[in-house]
Amino acid sequence: MTGPNLSTLDLSQTVTPLISAKDSSLADTTSKGIPPHRSHDPSNNLKRSDPFQFGSRYLLPEDNPFEFNAWDHVEPSSEDLARFESQIAAQRAAPVSDFDRHRFNMEPEKWWDRFYSNNTSNFFKDRKWLQQEFPILRDVTSTGAGKKTILEIGAGAGNTCFPILKDNENKDLMVYACDFSQKAVDLIHESEAYDRKHIRADVWDVASPDLPPGLEECTVDVVLMVFIFSALHPTQWKQAVYNVWRVLKPHGEVCFRDYGRGDLAQVRMKKGRWMEENFYIRGDGTRVYFFGQEELKDIWFGKLFRSENSDKSNVDQASVSFGPTATSRPLPLFDIVSLGVDRRLLINRNKQLKMYRCWMQGRFRKPDLKEAE
Repeated sequence: MTGPNLSTLDLSQTVTPLISAKDSSLADTTSKGIPPHRSHDPSNNLKRSDPFQFGSRYLLPEDNPFEFNAWDHVEPSSEDLARFESQIAAQRAAPVSDFDRHRFNMEPEKWWDRFYSNNTSNFFKDRKWLQQEFPILRDVTSTGAGKKTILEIGAGAGNTCFPILKDNENKDLMVYACDFSQKAVDLIHESEAYDRKHIRADVWDVASPDLPPGLEECTVDVVLMVFIFSALHPTQWKQAVYNVWRVLKPHGEVCFRDYGRGDLAQVRMKKGRWMEENFYIRGDGTRVYFFGQEELKDIWFGKLFRSENSDKSNVDQASVSFGPTATSRPLPLFDIVSLGVDRRLLINRNKQLKMYRCWMQGRFRKPDLKEAE
């Protein structure tokens, strides 16, 4: 299968016109009165609310897609999927060089340091939607919640931890914000919102054999992983999942959001960016992986890491080995509370183009082994 020349790939190659030129008058219907249905409910059609209301604008057959700039839960058509596959096949045919693959994988933190040196905290938008998407954050930050600990992995410039602290009403809350970029941690330390009573920021690599500074096993109530797991090489997933498992209390939860397979960011990758299947290097040297839903289930359940001696036909008898002593843990490592695909269709009304975004969002809960017994 052949695809476009990704060395010259631009946005017009990754999107498809929605209507022909002769039908362009449809784009003007927004000024002529719109039939009332839920896509046009005034409570849903604001450009932004606080927190932003996800998943509430549906594209129905009678809708004019050019009425809004974005629609929720729109599946790509078969033609779109075929085009995606063609472009990804072209990416495979023009991979990153062996030299670049080695240097980008050897010191990934160096490239993130450069990224945060070039993009200060003002570059990023605060994630004000977190408590809405992950209600457990509302629980642990509420008045009288008691001593609670949140670990944010991949804290970046603080655009997740600081909004949480801003809304916090729990005097006994502690947030550990970790990133393997020293520059990112420096940005958090330099913020006026950095209050040592409620937050501690440190350099830590989730794929290292050590736990985060200041934390011990079974001490964390909530782990936040928002667009960080995708920065890891697939060979690092097992250690990362093990570290999260170790640090969480029984019944503790992972709040997860990351890139999904077929996202616009993947489809529009240029020549010389493909490193492995679904794994790329961006132009700034940072790495990114695009996940499938079933793949993530297997990772967090532990199925992907099952021990060679496990009974693969019986989940109850299966286990996964971790650490230098090959400690065996029964499956599941995490109960999959929820794992959904968040799709969005973005519209360029001037060029009459459509662009598909795709993210994975889930909640994973650490089981209590004593209860299982």
